[in-house]
Amino acid sequence: MAIIALNSAATGLRALSTKLDVIANNLSNTETTAFKRSRVNFEELVYQTLKEPGTSNAAGDLSPAGTFVGLGVKVSNTQIDMEQGAMENTNGPLDVAIVGSGFFRVKIMPGMGDGYGYTRAGNFFVNKDQQLVLGMGDGYRLDPAINIPPNATGITVSNDGRVDYLLPGQTTRQQAGSIKLANFINPNGLKLLGGNIYQETASSGQAIMSDPGKDGIGTLQQGFLEGSNVDPVKELVSLIKTQRAFELNSQSIQAADQALQTIGNLRRN
Repeated sequence: MAIIALNSAATGLRALSTKLDVIANNLSNTETTAFKRSRVNFEELVYQTLKEPGTSNAAGDLSPAGTFVGLGVKVSNTQIDMEQGAMENTNGPLDVAIVGSGFFRVKIMPGMGDGYGYTRAGNFFVNKDQQLVLGMGDGYRLDPAINIPPNATGITVSNDGRVDYLLPGQTTRQQAGSIKLANFINPNGLKLLGGNIYQETASSGQAIMSDPGKDGIGTLQQGFLEGSNVDPVKELVSLIKTQRAFELNSQSIQAADQALQTIGNLRRN
């Protein structure tokens, strides 16, 4: 009946509206450091069974197929695309990009999970306490902590995470510490907190900490930042397709409404 068509088309509009929201967020973050685009996955709803497959007729013949009417669609999940973003050369001594998989671990609010967050952004600063912190949000402190004296010069970050510096009047480099990276069995299970911060969940599994270049974790590149992995052309094509699908669902509602109107007018004719 037309009522089913109305409800099915309505579920399509709701699901496509969510996809439009996700696409808009992707496009708005084309210049966000280390941003990872999201993709919406859909799944069909239950079916109304009008006739089971294999039903026999009066002659004893079995029907080769059944009759099913679908009841619409829903958003199954949003999937994070962990594809590497383009490397942008900044020449900043505290700009560090991850080449390959892995996340920097930072301290966040104690009340949020275990107090740790994870990010791909590597635009670091040195705060008033001489600690290396992330240059966004509230200045999340890198973990394990790395302290750099205020008069340090010639700061270098090696591919395996070692942070060294020089002090005035000295020729021997001092080691400030080593940057560790975290990895997850299921990165798509991470919770998105905003501010380029992800949080560990039961679905992602516990963080596996390791040195850069070991255990399948990527290496570090000083003087670079990872750009957003959003491809504006692909997003715009997806946006157009979603708009057309939205229009088609709207037309389905109009067609169902016209059918109901015709049925309602039968009594008057």
